[in-house]
Amino acid sequence: MAYIDYYKILGVDKNASQNDVKKAYRKLARKYHPDLNPNDASAKEKFQEINEANEVLSDPEKRKKYDEYGEHWKHADEFEAQKKARQQGGSGGFGGFGGFGGGEYYSSGGADFGGGGFSDFFEQMFGQRGQGGGSRGRGAGGGYRGQDFNAELHLSLRDASETHKQVLNVNGKSVRITIPAGVTDGQVIKLRGYGGEGANGGPKGDLYITFIIAEDATFKRVGDDLYVDADIDIYTAILGGDKEVETLTGKVKLKVKPETQSGTKVRLKGKGFPVYKKEGQYGDLIVTYNVKMPTRLTDKQKELLREMQSMNK
Repeated sequence: MAYIDYYKILGVDKNASQNDVKKAYRKLARKYHPDLNPNDASAKEKFQEINEANEVLSDPEKRKKYDEYGEHWKHADEFEAQKKARQQGGSGGFGGFGGFGGGEYYSSGGADFGGGGFSDFFEQMFGQRGQGGGSRGRGAGGGYRGQDFNAELHLSLRDASETHKQVLNVNGKSVRITIPAGVTDGQVIKLRGYGGEGANGGPKGDLYITFIIAEDATFKRVGDDLYVDADIDIYTAILGGDKEVETLTGKVKLKVKPETQSGTKVRLKGKGFPVYKKEGQYGDLIVTYNVKMPTRLTDKQKELLREMQSMNK
């Protein structure tokens, strides 16, 4: 198995922080997402490589194993168990492998593994290459679980506010999922058994989907509450009146109180975002009034304003 440099794929240094890894992954995932490159096979392949790299480097435990064992990180636990068994005096069922150090691997019989080096050592030890006998055969313990996959699903705020179905393309397979109303930006769900195929009869891995919710031009979401700005003219602000305000389910008419100041907030109960997996529950909609100053006043209007100003004095 050829070595795959996950750090190079994401374009980050080996000492990069978890936050740096996350930023690099999101940037590349958006660039090479199949939905944005529908006729580009190379972009699809690149997207799969990016997801594979992120699946390992975004998990501190997996990343630690990868740093130590390379592409064989998934077998690190088995290797450590065998290492511990040998240290305690047992052969561990793999033909009595001796100690190792300085980059050379050898059996207790003195025969080395040839020019294959590190990769061949693991293939022989864990049965990835074939069904050979003796000390080079497949190790005990059966198959290995398949690799987990990671994917991003981009939604608009309004899409995220409604329960709906979508079809995802994962490694050439169509996966139909139901997205519950109320999912949040960055939220991750797991689809068990939709990952990579297992080895030697092992179970499939899982698929982890991260939701990316785009910013909305009208509403700002904070938790389950929504915030919206509503412009009112100075006359409505002073004298009061009606104002239509946008909600996720349509427009509502509000009564503006006389002498309303710019920046005044009004809370509409239950007109916000649906609460995730709590049917019938919603956050609130907070409306902020912005008083707009008039422009292009006529001489008559200016005269009336001066009159009001003198009366106020």
